This record gives sequence, structure tokens and C-alpha cells, in this order.
Amino acid sequence: MSLSKVLTRAALGVQAPLVTVEVHISKGLPALTLVGLPETTVKEARERVRSAIINSGFTFPAKRVTINLAPADLPKEGGRYDLPIAIAILAASEQLPDAKLAHYEFLGELALNGALCGVQASIPAAMAALQAGRQMVLAEENQQDVGLIQQGETLVGKHLLEICAFLHNQSTLTVAHYQPEALQQESQDLSEIIGQEQGRRALEITAAGGHNLLLLGPPGTGKTMLATRLPGIMPPLDDQEALECAAINSLVSSRNLHHQWRRRPFRAPHHSASLYALVGGGALPRPGEISLAHNGVLFLDELPEFDRKVLDALREPIESGEIAISRTRAKVTYPARFQLIGAMNPSPTGHYQGSHNRCTPQQVLRYLSRLSGPFLDRFDLSLEIPLLPSGTLSQKQEVSESSETVLKRVLAARQRQIERAGKINAHLSNPEIAQCCVLRQDDAIWLEAVLNSLGLSVRAWQRILKVARTIADLAGEETISRQHLQEAVGYRSIDRLLIFLHNSLE
Repeated sequence: MSLSKVLTRAALGVQAPLVTVEVHISKGLPALTLVGLPETTVKEARERVRSAIINSGFTFPAKRVTINLAPADLPKEGGRYDLPIAIAILAASEQLPDAKLAHYEFLGELALNGALCGVQASIPAAMAALQAGRQMVLAEENQQDVGLIQQGETLVGKHLLEICAFLHNQSTLTVAHYQPEALQQESQDLSEIIGQEQGRRALEITAAGGHNLLLLGPPGTGKTMLATRLPGIMPPLDDQEALECAAINSLVSSRNLHHQWRRRPFRAPHHSASLYALVGGGALPRPGEISLAHNGVLFLDELPEFDRKVLDALREPIESGEIAISRTRAKVTYPARFQLIGAMNPSPTGHYQGSHNRCTPQQVLRYLSRLSGPFLDRFDLSLEIPLLPSGTLSQKQEVSESSETVLKRVLAARQRQIERAGKINAHLSNPEIAQCCVLRQDDAIWLEAVLNSLGLSVRAWQRILKVARTIADLAGEETISRQHLQEAVGYRSIDRLLIFLHNSLE
């Protein structure tokens, strides 16, 4: 009768709770019992582990084998427990020494021939192991991803035999490392956009302050082109931000995360995306698009075509920067601090005035009412992207500023924000707004009158102040002037459109 213990990690959101794999081999008819709240994929590990052990030249014990995955109340899923179960069985049957097991954690799926396969959520598991003072041992497929962690060493192997030889002190394992790749220049450049100078200006303000932007206009005016070029004028991720993004993406992918290292995420879900696809969900909650866009951009094209309940579910994450998903079996909190970029037509026909419009004001209002007022209130800027003036395309186009040129101004503006408040303007709290966005008395009175005429909320007041602060930072000015406020108020196109439509009905 023998007992062994091997440590591994579960996957529960961006957390990786410790799991102890206990194996007890006793006399009796050959049988294998797996307990500890395993899902179907974990129960199937019995056959994978049996074949891997036999095909690796070891003997599978012909006795009663009991495997416990502790803690028993934590749900277990996936093939990540194959390797620790195999190691524990071999140690319990005295085919492996157990002297070194307490210093390592094991994670990996086994093929029937004993080869190690990569698993999801390897980065949170490796980080948790390092924090606990142990080394993680996993598949070579995860090497580039866990190699992104610079604080310690993670060991990788290709086959169960390699791991066993290492535990027998007969060989060494490879230390996971990451081959850095040079950040390539974005292929989509701002200089490719014809005209739309005001749209380019709004995009620069959005990138500099981390604001949310709504683009409103007829079809084919360049709304999507502008949105897709936003990541090219945003600063690269720092080490902490990049590691956060890699950890979240490792929950849905088991490889090639290193290709996106330091790149701002850009997620553009289709308008048919469900609530769970956007915010996350499942029996054991998985991250949704808003979490995969953490520290990056979430672009929602054809905004009114999204289900209204789906859009309203974004209101709380936009404010808090995280999403808490509660299910019967688990409650998981994912980070979700993203920049929301929306694009929409002003009416079902794509136009709300002029010869192209075939809709009445009532139809236009009904179309816009698909978006709730509180949701529209979350946009710091809303801008109309109009059709190009007649003759623009036939004339010779001047070369406009490139993304690289705009990026330099954005970096300078962000540096001023970090030195002043330790964060970018979009993340300022109410007390910080009062401290960093001080107005002269006459400017404050003017702005309040404008808000009353447009019927805007106190939240809109705060967002206008933050946008004006960003405009001043881009200009290199310490104080907010009337000019900055006027430009910030100018980026409230959706409010003026709604007033225009209401006046048309009176």
C-alpha cells in the first residue's frame, strides 16, 4: 500500500488555485477511481494516463488505484491534470522517487504515446507557482508563452520519459525562454485616410487620453478605417500590461500568445454576438470580448444592430474596469479596462438629412432608441463622419500625417498625464477631476449653460472636462481654456442629433 502527492494548478479565471493530486494504491481488484469534482474531460484522463504510462515503458499497477483531486469542492476541467496524475501514479507505485516532487508543480496533457501537449491558462499557473516558491513543469508547446514571465524559471519537456528521467536525476529539463520579436509597424496607417481631418483629430484625442469614441455617419465615409487605425497611434504595452493581456488570452488559447506581446488588443465582434460572448460566461466562466480587449480597443461596428441588453451590460465594466461573473459553481472577476469605439449610421437608410434620406424623424428616433441613453452617456466623444465634399477624390491628394507622427504627440501627452496624476485622463476619479481639471469661474458658468441646453448629465460634465484636459495636454498647456472646452463640447454630435430630431417633431 503506497501514497503519493503531486502539486498542480487549476484554471479559475485569471487565478490558478493550487490542486493536490493524491494517489493511493491498495490491494484489491484492478480498478481506478477518480474523485474531487472532475468534469468529463478530467475523467477521460484515466485512459490517456494508462496508455501513456504503458507506452512509455512503465508498468501500470494492477491494483486498486484511488486518485483524489483536492480541494474536493473546486471544479476541475480539461486535460491539464494528465501529467500530475501520471507522475503521482508512478511515484505511488515506486517507479519514481518522490524526493523532488515537493519542489515542483506539474501541468500538461498526455498523448497516448506519452508525448506532452500544451494546455490553456499556462501563464497564470506558472506565475502562481513562482509566487509559491516552486517551479512549474509543463509541455514544450507552452514554452514561448510562459517564457514571457521574467521573474523566474519554468521547465518544459516533450515527453513523459523526459520528466521521469529528470526526477531520477538522469537528465535536465529545458528552461522556458521567449525569443523576442521586433514590433512591426502597423500596416494600416492614418496617412491612407482621405480627408476626414476632424475624424483624425478625434482619434488622436481618443488615443492620448484613453477615451471612448462614437463615430456617426453615412455608409462608406471611413468610420471603420478610422477605428482600425487607433491601435497604431496608441503606446505599446508595458511589461505589466502585456503580461495581463497574455494571461487572459492564455485562458482561451494554448499557444502563439508571444506573437501579440506588447501589442494593444483590438477586438471587433460581430453584431450578432451574444451577451455571454461579449462579457463572458459559462458553467466555469470564460473571458468574453471585453476582457480579451483589456488594455486595448473594443470596436463595435453597426452599433444599433447589437441587442440592447448586450450593450447595456457594458455600462458597468466601462466604469469599473472589470467584470464579475457569478455562476452556481464559481464566481470569477476578469479585468476589462478597454477603450470602446462604436460606429453607426444615423438612420436605417444611413442618412438623416439631404436627398439620400428616405426616413421620417419618427423612424430615425425609433432607430436610435435601440441605444439606451445611459449607454450613449458612456462615450466621451461622439463625432459625425460626413461624406467627402464633391471633387475631393478627383483632386490630387496631399500626403497627410502618418501614424508614427501622431504617435509622438500621443506619447508626449500621455507622459504629461502620468507625471500629473499617475494615470491617463480617462481613468481619473471624481476627486482627481476636481484637482486636475480646474476651470475659471466664467468658463464653468459657460459650460454649465451648454450642458443645460443639451440636456446632459453630470457624467457628461465630467467626461467633457476629461476630454478638454486631454486637448490641453496635446497642446502642451497646463490649464484648460475656453478654446479647449469648446472643442470638447464640439465632440457631442449624438446629443445635437437627438435635439435636432426632437425639434423636427415639434
